[in-house]
Amino acid sequence: MNFSAEELRRFATQIFTKIGCPENEAQLAADVLVNADLRGVDSHGVARLSGYIRLHEKNRLNATPKIKTVHETPSTAVVDGDLGLGLVVGPHAMNLAIEKAKNVGSGWVSVKNSNHYGIAGYHSMMALKEDCIGISLTNASPLVSPTFSKERLLGTNPISIAIPTKNQPPFVLDMATTTAANGKLEVLQRKELDAPEGWLQDKDGHITTDAKGLMKGGSMRPLGGDREHGSHKGYALGAVVDILSAVLSGANYGPWVPPFVAFIDPAPNPVGEGLGHFFGAMRIDAFRDGEEFKSHMDNWIERFRASETVNPDEKVLIPGDPEREMTAERLKNGIDLLEPVVKDLSELGEKLGVELIAGNS
Repeated sequence: MNFSAEELRRFATQIFTKIGCPENEAQLAADVLVNADLRGVDSHGVARLSGYIRLHEKNRLNATPKIKTVHETPSTAVVDGDLGLGLVVGPHAMNLAIEKAKNVGSGWVSVKNSNHYGIAGYHSMMALKEDCIGISLTNASPLVSPTFSKERLLGTNPISIAIPTKNQPPFVLDMATTTAANGKLEVLQRKELDAPEGWLQDKDGHITTDAKGLMKGGSMRPLGGDREHGSHKGYALGAVVDILSAVLSGANYGPWVPPFVAFIDPAPNPVGEGLGHFFGAMRIDAFRDGEEFKSHMDNWIERFRASETVNPDEKVLIPGDPEREMTAERLKNGIDLLEPVVKDLSELGEKLGVELIAGNS
């Protein structure tokens, strides 16, 4: 079923205000979710909306957080999100990193006591309009086994880096440190499709293509899938994200990270507070002339786009290209939501007294 971005923003905003979020924070949270849908990251868009509401109902999410800086230097800070929506805490912390970059060249902010913050790319891209390179990391629910293990010890722990350009679209890396984000598994489950080989392992550590493998006690595999294909590198990347986001800030890390799903209780012996994020902003002219750098970024991109390809029908993509093209298409033609997602949102709307209206207008 097709929906306009404006309608999904309105619906999500009203849902968030129904649980007590201030209007401006509800609008921000809705914008983060809808931007995920526009960029084609459907797993992190409005499909997650009911998950946040269930966390609130379990008293695991604070709709009116008092976000505060608890430690600070000219270039660094630790932010306590007061168990607020990561969709709100994340932009607050990223703005702080950008402000520090403006003042001293770079800014680095680690966050504790937060919740799921949506797509990593939303936060890193905030730096682009300030001629800064943006970095955004977060740890996540423990669903991933390190190479050679069958225990769930890490999250999908994404990394996003956004780099400004002059005339070319910006370079935007936004990737999980697993072979696929958990949300893609959820999409496969809704479509009743198998998962590609290498995404998952069963409870005994053997590769499985059952998209419901996590529900049966299995786990996700790090980027690479297995040792022979470099999963030790994906494991190491995920570990670095966990350490910078949580060990550095005082959030929960590893298997102690609170799960996004409300029906699973957090670990009874937490080692920190809530979920953790890490943000960075680097002012371009702290390194070289900004316009000169952006011209060279254009040159870099143009050269890679001109690369000779194996198949003449294919082209070399720059990180951010698929999402940018999807955004243009969905702004024009609307966002198609899967039937199970529409059903879930409709039921949520009926429960909270908010109508969901289909149609791309």
